[in-house]
Amino acid sequence: MSDLSGKSAFVTGGSRGIGAAIVKRLASDGAAVAFTYSSAVAPAEALVAEIESAGGKAIAIKADSADQDAVRSAVQQAATEFGKIDILVNNSGIIVLGPITEIKPEDFERILAVNVHSVFTATQEAARHMPDGGRIIHIGSVNSDRMPFVGGSVYALTKGAIYSFTKGLARDLGPRNITVNNIQPGPVDTDANPASGPFAEVMLGLMALKRYGKAEEIAGMVSYLAGAEAGYITGANLLIDGGFAA
Repeated sequence: MSDLSGKSAFVTGGSRGIGAAIVKRLASDGAAVAFTYSSAVAPAEALVAEIESAGGKAIAIKADSADQDAVRSAVQQAATEFGKIDILVNNSGIIVLGPITEIKPEDFERILAVNVHSVFTATQEAARHMPDGGRIIHIGSVNSDRMPFVGGSVYALTKGAIYSFTKGLARDLGPRNITVNNIQPGPVDTDANPASGPFAEVMLGLMALKRYGKAEEIAGMVSYLAGAEAGYITGANLLIDGGFAA
């Protein structure tokens, strides 16, 4: 486990799934954690209570990641609460699937807002409150490397943008010793994409390891990148996909 005592973290979309696992792991590593949620009040409050009962510190901030003013305000609130933001995890994301000829403009604008615009907004604002030596970690997707089925072009577009942003941002923030990395999960067992769901058989057929990943495994990689031992890793797009892209 990383020792993140005295560190503060901000996680977008942290009330459930991979985000909740990341929030719990960073808190168990010793960080004070602020996270956003869009509508799921009860899970967000339960997560805060769980962390506090274990002796940690967490705050939940209502902010739709499609609303850039809300995202910026949430980062500012966390920075005010903690005095700084040492670790930023851009986790929020949505999926829009379908033939390119049938994607509605409003759906395209929303996936751009959540998957791309919010990453820029949270990163820009967090960098203003981040001490030298901080950590920025994006949760991208293996689909920026491989899209093996029909209908995923728009989703791949957004995750490809994060792939490239990671490299450019690492150059921008390198002089401040801030590392920037992109974790690219394959299929992970969550409510949104359960291992027993309708796509599971197809997904497992594409993987070297015949199982879905666990949210805690993604959180473990976040923990490593947030810690001192990963200080020489930056600009990297790191697969954790069970061999989906092998």
